[in-house]
Amino acid sequence: MSEPNSPVEQPARLLSLDLFRGLVMFLLVAEGAGIYRALSSGGNKDGLLGSLLIQFTHHPWHGLRAWDLVQPAFMFIVGVAMVYSINKRVSQGDAWGTIGKHIYIRCLLLLAFGTGLHCIYAGEMVWILRNVLAQLAFTILFTFLIFRMPRKTQLGISIGLILLTDITYRVFSVEGFNNPYTPGENFGTWMDTVLRNPISTQGHWVAINAIPTTAHTIWGALVGRLLCSEKSAQEKLKILIYAGLGGLALGYLMNWGFGSDTLKIPIIKRICTGSFIYASGGWCLLILALFYYAIDLKGWKPKWLYIINVVGTNSIFIYLTAQLLGGRWLRPNVDIFSEGIFGSIGFSPAWVQLFTALGTWFILWYLCHWLYQRKIFLKI
Repeated sequence: MSEPNSPVEQPARLLSLDLFRGLVMFLLVAEGAGIYRALSSGGNKDGLLGSLLIQFTHHPWHGLRAWDLVQPAFMFIVGVAMVYSINKRVSQGDAWGTIGKHIYIRCLLLLAFGTGLHCIYAGEMVWILRNVLAQLAFTILFTFLIFRMPRKTQLGISIGLILLTDITYRVFSVEGFNNPYTPGENFGTWMDTVLRNPISTQGHWVAINAIPTTAHTIWGALVGRLLCSEKSAQEKLKILIYAGLGGLALGYLMNWGFGSDTLKIPIIKRICTGSFIYASGGWCLLILALFYYAIDLKGWKPKWLYIINVVGTNSIFIYLTAQLLGGRWLRPNVDIFSEGIFGSIGFSPAWVQLFTALGTWFILWYLCHWLYQRKIFLKI
């Protein structure tokens, strides 16, 4: 790959990345519409369906579910896309300083959106840095600042961020916050008090998750550079698979402690332990490898992929819309019609709730479709 501050040939669009991003946003919109909640409310908490639906919720503490991969995937995808975006701007003749200015403004806007969402949730001005957009502002900025460093240096820095966090959790000695893997009694919670973040008493999320999860964005950028390189498609695929398997192995070995309780670092998404970062990063690499093989190498492009891809083309817009309107305004209004139509002809409340969620989901998707058809995209 050419140096980012010199003209480069813009590579072809990575369709597998479009699908990955679209799938993540498609699932997030479904969550905002209340699909998973509606399916669970109809007595489907047991059996095979219950086992499937529980994967669309965060693990309460020690463990890993499919839904825990959404945020790491978001961070990772942004890193990959950053390379393509920067290459495009460099190929158009933009100076590095101009690109940097755009990145700084983008990060400020993401921070404003992320903290602003919490103000709306709380109904008052609050300072909370746990939202994915606020954390993304940090990971993008950090990744950009080291973007022109050698790839091995970037990889070393990402590992260093994970080590720094894990070691700090282990050695922190302030009474009441010196239990690294106990909810609400760890270094991350203490840092929230320093940052004047209202403590997350139910979810036990912490703001400093932004530090270790920066590795996901850095790894995404490294993958982006790999995919833009002159290596053969088969070589790229092998590297993605080997790196993904390596991340999974390391993450689960850390969770096991390599056979020693002293070395054990449990997989905990809510405080982004190192084992979680590696395991989730491994899954992200393998998912992208699967899509890369099927779509970019084998040319698998069924027409229904449009339904997913169209949501990813306006990812920030639809995320904000789903969070602000999905459950707070749109779903209650759709429910008026669901209850009036389906409730009046004898459908149970559980079915009415599902129809409401599906109707909300469709409206949010159609909004993306409408914008896509008119080539209207929110870019920051």
